[in-house]
Amino acid sequence: MAGSHVALLRGINVGRAKRVAMADLRVLVADLGYLDVKTLLNSGNVVFTVPRTARGDAADRIEKAMGKRLGVSARVTVLTAAEVADIVRANPLGKVADHPSRLLVAVLSNPADRARLVPLARQNWAPEALALGKRVSYLWCPRGSLESRVANAVNQVLGDAVTARNWATMTKLHALVTARG
Repeated sequence: MAGSHVALLRGINVGRAKRVAMADLRVLVADLGYLDVKTLLNSGNVVFTVPRTARGDAADRIEKAMGKRLGVSARVTVLTAAEVADIVRANPLGKVADHPSRLLVAVLSNPADRARLVPLARQNWAPEALALGKRVSYLWCPRGSLESRVANAVNQVLGDAVTARNWATMTKLHALVTARG
């Protein structure tokens, strides 16, 4: 599918074992034939344009190339610009969450995994909160994600089938893909 996309890499630059220079990541993605490659922050967020002639799944191609060229294994989830816009527009916790770094958006590698989160969404997490979107869950963690019961529960259910970004990062990614038209 041509157009702007965002690749979210799970676990990059979190520990010593998965450090990747963002310059190397940009070159890798560009060498795969993607255009206008930019990284955001130093944590595995890549914005790029998929040309109409591109073949294959971008997430799979980036994952394999990282292992082969950089010697780093990391799950990659790719969202279209429209998916990013939908995630930002549909945020059901905007009125509850008053600190953008404590509102997490957990992006599912496989949208079908949303069903696994339904039982968690039915629980009362107060003062925390959990809401489900089409391909994401929104987690309000007022005391931070490290002490969050809801973040821990989502991670236990989905493991490496999910990667989270805070609201500030998601809105920056949205601005980048929106600026590309």
